[in-house]
Formats: sequence, structure tokens, C-alpha cells
Amino acid sequence: MNKFLDNKIAVLKYNHGEFDVVHDGQYVLCSISGKKIDINDIKYWSVEKQEVYESAEIALLAHKRSIDL
Repeated sequence: MNKFLDNKIAVLKYNHGEFDVVHDGQYVLCSISGKKIDINDIKYWSVEKQEVYESAEIALLAHKRSIDL
């Protein structure tokens, strides 16, 4: 880990199957819960909404919310 990035939020561009780092950092915030997600632990995101989620359950909740609109 880089001690200069430990407390810095990253900015990412979410693509299909991967993401690009726009601004370096150690973590991102879940779009629903606001909890920190370490860059190495990112597994769930929406390309269309450019949002990241901390778990499969929260990703499903976000998806259900978008179709209920």
C-alpha cells in the first residue's frame, strides 16, 4: 500500500468488466451506503449509472430502485 494514497478517495470510470483510474486513491464510496470500498475489493458497479456498490445485495437494490422509477 502507498501511504500517500491510504486516506485518499479515488475517481474511477466504470466499464464493462473493468474500470479505469481517473484520479489515484485507495478507496471509493458505495453509491448507496456511503461505506468505503478499497480499490482492491471492488466487485459490483453500474456502467450506465457510473456507480459502485459494496455488495451484490446493494447492487441488486440499486437495480430494483432504477426499474421502479
